[in-house]
Amino acid sequence: MAAAPSAPPPARAFPLLPRPWWRMPPGWLAALSWCAGAAFTFLIRTRLPGESQAAVNAGVLFYRWDGLATLTVATAMALSGCGLLARRPLAAIGLLLAGAATASIALSVGEIPMAQFLAVDVALYLIAATRPRRTGITALAMALGVLAGYLATRLLCGWEVGTSAELAVALTAVIAWLIGSSAREAREHARQVREQAAVQAVTAERLRIARELHDMVAHTIGIVALQAGAARRVIDTQPARAREALGAVEEAGRETLAGLRRMLGALRQTEHGTGPEPGSLAPAAGLADVDRLAAAATAAGVRVDVRWRGRRPLPPEIELSAFRIVQESVTNVVRHAGTGSCRVSIDCGAEVLAIEVVDGGRGGSGVPSGGGYGLAGMRERVGLLRGEFSAGPRPGGGFRVAALLPVPAAVR
Repeated sequence: MAAAPSAPPPARAFPLLPRPWWRMPPGWLAALSWCAGAAFTFLIRTRLPGESQAAVNAGVLFYRWDGLATLTVATAMALSGCGLLARRPLAAIGLLLAGAATASIALSVGEIPMAQFLAVDVALYLIAATRPRRTGITALAMALGVLAGYLATRLLCGWEVGTSAELAVALTAVIAWLIGSSAREAREHARQVREQAAVQAVTAERLRIARELHDMVAHTIGIVALQAGAARRVIDTQPARAREALGAVEEAGRETLAGLRRMLGALRQTEHGTGPEPGSLAPAAGLADVDRLAAAATAAGVRVDVRWRGRRPLPPEIELSAFRIVQESVTNVVRHAGTGSCRVSIDCGAEVLAIEVVDGGRGGSGVPSGGGYGLAGMRERVGLLRGEFSAGPRPGGGFRVAALLPVPAAVR
């Protein structure tokens, strides 16, 4: 009995980031981005080796005490927002936007530069990737609103504005949000796939248990019906034989009841996520139980002649499926064939396990008159093991069931 599927592993906090980075708190990533943007801002306003002049001319306030103080205040606001990013994302994005707008004042530029908006882009990605969709959309709207408000303020004051550069900055914000949103959707899809796989595994296990219950109960009911009928016929004339038949009925009933209790107990443990306790289940049936099955059927009035050709250990799934095929076939002979004997041939070859059950009855042992799932269940078992299955009336009378189960190469 398979244990309950384990809980899916927790998703990464920051999907699509390189492994050394996603272990960091989100505020660290945004803070590093702000520091990188600040360093770039100073570098491009300095004449570097090999340059005849600085790439960008420094504004009037850039090196003055009031300009440096403004940049310091902007950095303090941005780093405070980085510290709040994990707990209060919208407050954090607000502080980062305020820091970006404040730093732009000391730079004497007509727009919020890309370098000052880099930390905001990182924060937008993290919020969109790890927070609900509404929070991500709100953060994006705040970012675009600040960009638009910055340009509108400068226009109202009659100052120069950099509309084209600001549009490029706005585009980076939208792209960061889209990437984060895609990462969040991919993570949710992966979680749904894991949940569906767990549900399918539970369903498959329940169907397997249902097949086991069907095979076990159908076989026992067939034996019980024959033994009870025999006991009823001889109870007045041969009490000793009647007692033997009733004893066989009692033994078959006890074995089936014990099997049902084991299966249902394991089912309850699986539903509660604890898994079956060690030793709570009997070993799975296998080819070693065929002789016991034949003896029980013979005692019920249908002689079963088992012919072996080679015997060796096989994988548990092959052993169980082979036994269930023999059990279902013999049960159908007992219940529907109307004959007193059948032959079971088991050939353990090097590459395949061949099973054949033949009877000389009415030729309909595999197809109960009231409909049933015997042949379909056997065909499904063989199909799952990539084997071959055939069943049908024999030309000379009777019914034949044959199955070929491939033996894995590792076992050969």
